[in-house]
Amino acid sequence: MSDLFAPPGGWRVRIMDLSGGAQDNITEEIGGFPTLMQANEFARRYVRDSIEHCRAAGMSTKDVLEAWFAFGEDAVVLDVEEGGWKSATELGDFVDRPAAPEERDWRALDPRLDDELVDEDED
Repeated sequence: MSDLFAPPGGWRVRIMDLSGGAQDNITEEIGGFPTLMQANEFARRYVRDSIEHCRAAGMSTKDVLEAWFAFGEDAVVLDVEEGGWKSATELGDFVDRPAAPEERDWRALDPRLDDELVDEDED
């Protein structure tokens, strides 16, 4: 699917609570990503950040993975047949190697930030 054919309202990313604390394990859905590439990178960074929140000093990669599956959050791009990022493709690398700060910065890609800036400008 091409970025030229984003669904109405833009691409959406679903955040899922792996601990089972949310109804249907869905924490939230974030819409408004103008390109599939941006939605994919947001999902990737969100999961990367979640894994780092589960990591503690001295943990083995197995422990990090178990902690993420017990307490972390996963993210998927919705309504995409091909080309959507999946955490399973990079999970091994994520638990093996701690992330650099820029690899975790999902907020920089969050389309809701643009809405907040617009609201502030209107005040």
